[in-house]
Amino acid sequence: MLVKIEQIKDAGLKLDEPIALGLLSEVLSGSASGHDTGFQATQPSTLHASLRKLSGGVLLQGQFTLSVTAPCKRCLTDVKMELPVSFTINLVPESLARGDDFKDADEKHMEKKERVQGESGGTFEINDADEQLFDGKTIDLDPIVREQVLLALPMNAVCRDDCQGLCSQCGQNLNDTKCGCTPKVADPRLAPLMNIKLN
Repeated sequence: MLVKIEQIKDAGLKLDEPIALGLLSEVLSGSASGHDTGFQATQPSTLHASLRKLSGGVLLQGQFTLSVTAPCKRCLTDVKMELPVSFTINLVPESLARGDDFKDADEKHMEKKERVQGESGGTFEINDADEQLFDGKTIDLDPIVREQVLLALPMNAVCRDDCQGLCSQCGQNLNDTKCGCTPKVADPRLAPLMNIKLN
């Protein structure tokens, strides 16, 4: 998904771009990074984006819904999740970023203050947005979507908060039925720990 800078008029640019299932699957399987997330995309999505020229750069606001499945970390059954994703990024041209390197700290501070004064992207100040560099001519949305997909994933998937998990001895899913296994005998050296009362 490429956006040319001249496409963004004074009133801004609104986009509704499809996010292919193949792109989502590639990100989640880690085929590019070599790290499988354990999540699988179940359907494509649509990126709703708004781009606005601001302070020599472009303010990008986007949102989409990520539909994924993953095995529950306790009982291993598949968990379906709908993850809402929203982000705000201040895209800065590389030429502007390079030009800043030659200015002293006071000049940078004054310029940033002038840029920020009276300029906000709605309910936040522009300096609260994440910054990313781009070549100044075209904005590639694919890497941004890839990053946001990975940031949206939870640490672990759980089918429900009170999931009982699997029996450590027979492997029975304890959410379905209780197994007949006797609890493991604790190591006698750890027996005194059983008498500790927690407040």
